[in-house]
Amino acid sequence: MSARFRRAPLFAALLATSAVCTTSVLFTAPALAAPARSFTIPAQPLASALTQLARQGDVQIFFPQGPIASMRSRPLNGAMPLDAAVRALIANSPLELRSNDGKTIVLGQKLAAREGEGKDSAVAAGDYASGIAEITVTAQRREQSAQDVPVALTVIGAEEAQNRNIQTVTDLENSVPSLEVDQQFGGGQPQFRLRGVGGTDYAANNTNTVGVYVDEVALPYGVMTQGALFDIERIEVLRGPQGTLYGRNTTGGAISVITGTPSHDFHAGFDVSYGRFDAFEMNGFVTGGLSETLSARVAVTSNQGGAWQYNRDTGEKLGDKDTKAIRGKLRWEPSATTTIDFAGDYMRDKSDGRGLQLLQDFTDGSGRKYPADTDHRATGWGISTQFAQLIGADSDAKPYRDNTGYGAQARLTSDLGFGTLTAIGAHRHFTRKEFNDWDATSSNEAGTYFFNDIDVDSGEVRLASKQDQRFRWLVGGYHSAENVGGGFLSDFTQYAGAGSIFKTTYDQKVNTSAVFGNAEYDLAPSLTLSGGLRFEHETRDLENFKTEIVYPSYTLRASSDRHLKMNEWSGRAALDWRFAPTAHAYASVSRGVKSGGFTTYNSSIPSQSDPYNPEKITAYELGLKSELFDNHLRVNLSGFYYDYRDYQLQGVIYTGNTRVGRILNAPRAHLYGGELEVTVVPVEGFQITQSFAYKMGRFDEYMAPVSATQDPATGEYSQIQYQDYDGVRLNLPKIDYKGSASWQFPIADWSVTPEVNWNYRSSRWSESDVSTIPAYWLANANFTIAPPDKAFRVTFWVHNLFDNYVQETRNRFISARTVSTNPVRTFGVRLNYTY
Repeated sequence: MSARFRRAPLFAALLATSAVCTTSVLFTAPALAAPARSFTIPAQPLASALTQLARQGDVQIFFPQGPIASMRSRPLNGAMPLDAAVRALIANSPLELRSNDGKTIVLGQKLAAREGEGKDSAVAAGDYASGIAEITVTAQRREQSAQDVPVALTVIGAEEAQNRNIQTVTDLENSVPSLEVDQQFGGGQPQFRLRGVGGTDYAANNTNTVGVYVDEVALPYGVMTQGALFDIERIEVLRGPQGTLYGRNTTGGAISVITGTPSHDFHAGFDVSYGRFDAFEMNGFVTGGLSETLSARVAVTSNQGGAWQYNRDTGEKLGDKDTKAIRGKLRWEPSATTTIDFAGDYMRDKSDGRGLQLLQDFTDGSGRKYPADTDHRATGWGISTQFAQLIGADSDAKPYRDNTGYGAQARLTSDLGFGTLTAIGAHRHFTRKEFNDWDATSSNEAGTYFFNDIDVDSGEVRLASKQDQRFRWLVGGYHSAENVGGGFLSDFTQYAGAGSIFKTTYDQKVNTSAVFGNAEYDLAPSLTLSGGLRFEHETRDLENFKTEIVYPSYTLRASSDRHLKMNEWSGRAALDWRFAPTAHAYASVSRGVKSGGFTTYNSSIPSQSDPYNPEKITAYELGLKSELFDNHLRVNLSGFYYDYRDYQLQGVIYTGNTRVGRILNAPRAHLYGGELEVTVVPVEGFQITQSFAYKMGRFDEYMAPVSATQDPATGEYSQIQYQDYDGVRLNLPKIDYKGSASWQFPIADWSVTPEVNWNYRSSRWSESDVSTIPAYWLANANFTIAPPDKAFRVTFWVHNLFDNYVQETRNRFISARTVSTNPVRTFGVRLNYTY
């Protein structure tokens, strides 16, 4: 500690405010009294930002460094009083302004924040912030405040994810504006749509329009995303085309899950929950240092029980969960400039499947009549003896999953002085074994068994410049090799038109290579221009595609091999204008591309597996992000217009005497809409969030086959009738509205927090059922109490508070009209403990 530091007149007072290491920023020239001063401070580590503030403000600043060691500041540009500049920089940090005599400023650690030091720093800061909690994200491959990212972005922290019952990526649809996730036919193959960009496909071999990442590693196939979310730090959801900064190219957006990182300090925690239908959930983690350069973290989860459905014929229960997962991380810091992270995880899901319900009366091939379901918990299933033998199941099997996922990855980060090098290598494997009953009865008209093995090897290298300079850049490369094998069996033994069991199999190989770059330039202290480009080369090969009848006698229905090559570019240009210290507006235009692919449904004609083309979107967006009233009101607004080319959608083709489903390309369509997100803290401890999203889309060019004339003599389709879809609406819900309200207040020395959250989605058209899925409301509630030290807390929770009947999808696979529904009301208690 320097002699000059010891002579500082207020050092003794500072020492009393914190027991951690203290940093000083000293400039001896006396400050001139002035009502306002001009500041130009880019986003950077908070300690460095305070150093620049001292230099530009010509003052001395004393502050404790420990509490803000990992925190970053926002940009600060413009003329303002010194007090206002200091408060803007330390907003949502654990620091507060203690004194300012015009020459020397003293910052101290908030008392409540010091009491929370036993917890993770991000949690402590959020718990005690007097305004809206700030979350640091890496959406643009560097640490930034979520409010500073010039893109429509929603961030969900660990506690919010728990309050909203987010257990898999699928559950995010009830918390993120403009996001919809459909489990196809109630199964484990989800389809994601952001701002209406997405499709419907129950096969496992086609990639998502929304990129899903866990710790920066892509999960390109929907079924791979259904592992449990546990030990979560945060979830970032970016809306709009992505691809110029990292990973894969997508048209809809990206969902990035960030899990807990190892710490040298010892921390451990667990939470257990018990609820209605004997649902039990347990999560736990432990982290700490192994040596001066090594630290580790292990997290586990288990989810059991919860069977909320029952068989309408036998009363047998359905819906028990049985998932277990473990993740281990090791961080090696061989030097002050290099960090190497290793991670491995394993997941096993042996849960029951989701039972469908009958929308209307159904008569099977034997003449048995099943009335439409009126009890929201009723369902039905069955399996034929022949089908059970083929899939290796019991003769009384109910819908089930037997899925396994595992992976390993290594990540290198090295500070090269002029920039940062990041390299990531990963392997992911997923095995899918899943039996579903799509007719929702004991009849064997549409039993389906999926079996897939998916392997993905990926690597990415990025080099990024230092971020505290006027011109900032990033360049990178990405490569992945993917293998998807398997297929599915369909039990039509009691369908009057078939009486057989079909088997469809294939092997798909995909190789993707891409180079990308992004640059930002500060045209002025408050104006930043950014742009990025990406070129991607991809080959897809569908090999050994076959559809066979394997019962009662063997017949080869169709076989083919297909090849698809893609060379596409994408990019983004944006202008970001910070017109006030806590507000900025942005405008962007971007082009995104989603890969083409192959339809792998049951087929009787080889042409059904002909490739469909890549989907391309040009997106225009305007946005505003602002914080008002000393960070007690946050208002974010965005509007967008999308120009679609080769829009991918599920359709049909007529050929010979066959009508079959196939993924097609509509030449042109468009989408437009907007989102409003508001967060307000009217009084300390009371927070309200609201989000409203609207979207509308129409076809601009698409001739769809809708019917055909069948020759009575030959049975072949001789004339195909087409409908001009120009101006027809896309099948999207126009409105979704989400929100929450929580109030933390003391009773004696304890903390009490009631919280409610809700979600509304408007009606939408179901193409597969040719009907309208009704609008729905869904609400959850939580009541949490915690002792003074907050080492543990107890929460009483209710999901689907008003026991609303929520239809997710409607389907008509063969002849039965079915619907997939969300669970009925559940409730329980949860205990959290953190050391």
